[in-house]
Amino acid sequence: MSIWGIGLTEAGAAENMVWQEVGDVSPKAGEVLIKVAYAGVNRPDVFQRLGLYPPPPGASPIMGLEASGEIIALGEGVTGWQLGDKVCALCNGGAYAQHVVVPAEQCLPVPEGLSMAEAAALPETCFTVWTNVFDRGRLQTGENFLVHGGASGIGTTAIQMAKALGAKVFATVGSEEKKQACLQLGADVVWNYQDDDFVELSKKASEAKGIDVILDMVGGDYIQKNMTMAARDGRIVSIAFLRGAKAELDFRPVMAKRLSLTGSTLRPQTDQEKAAIANNLKETVWPLIEAGKFKPLLAKEFPIQDVAEAHQLMESNALIGKVVLAVE
Repeated sequence: MSIWGIGLTEAGAAENMVWQEVGDVSPKAGEVLIKVAYAGVNRPDVFQRLGLYPPPPGASPIMGLEASGEIIALGEGVTGWQLGDKVCALCNGGAYAQHVVVPAEQCLPVPEGLSMAEAAALPETCFTVWTNVFDRGRLQTGENFLVHGGASGIGTTAIQMAKALGAKVFATVGSEEKKQACLQLGADVVWNYQDDDFVELSKKASEAKGIDVILDMVGGDYIQKNMTMAARDGRIVSIAFLRGAKAELDFRPVMAKRLSLTGSTLRPQTDQEKAAIANNLKETVWPLIEAGKFKPLLAKEFPIQDVAEAHQLMESNALIGKVVLAVE
């Protein structure tokens, strides 16, 4: 099937993305073909456009890591899905297009009560938060959890998911508007890093215990701050480095507090690993969404032909929540 999607004339500016015929797609064994309704926009898409995040071997060169839509073809051996099913999916690439091929086990049903636009905002952030906060970070009910960049797509997801599963939630943001948004989503304490010494304030807010799990997408000088803020046996999980991946560190807190430093990237994980995450989300998180305890926060919706504007908004860091592209 020949399809149209977003091509890239060359790595670099947002204006280099163009709506054009991008080739043929058809599902192989274990895959489904989805007619895309909406595609989510994520920071890795921006990095791929800039030439800094090449797709892994075998993945579509077209940008787009999540989509919602309707299954219109089944590959050999696919069970559990039927033609016409409405799904959202974590894609290995290719979501910025009319149709996308996805491993069947990376699909999830559109949660009851959500629009297709909202559903498209779920997979990338939910998969990322689950694998890093709950699998690697082992966050437990009653523990203290901190997410830096609380107003981002990852942040707004992490706040709601951690709160719904019984954690005390802290967040850092860069403006009063973002602070209020995070509080409305259920965060217990939010610090504006422009004004607040959140390292010092965290001592009182955590009753001197410290933070059990920290999800960090900032890096740079935050790496040392995380070690200072962490509780005994704390887990610090890095998923991005907006302030840089290098820092001069005093590692004594790691020994004194028995800290665990970890991190991951989602896209290079195997289909089997992603399928396991999808299953955990279906069992644990999807019921929370359908019960009204968690809902993706949409910052703005763009027609897919306006993808350049969507990327520019993402790069401005002015958004609160997720950006989606309407394909239909």
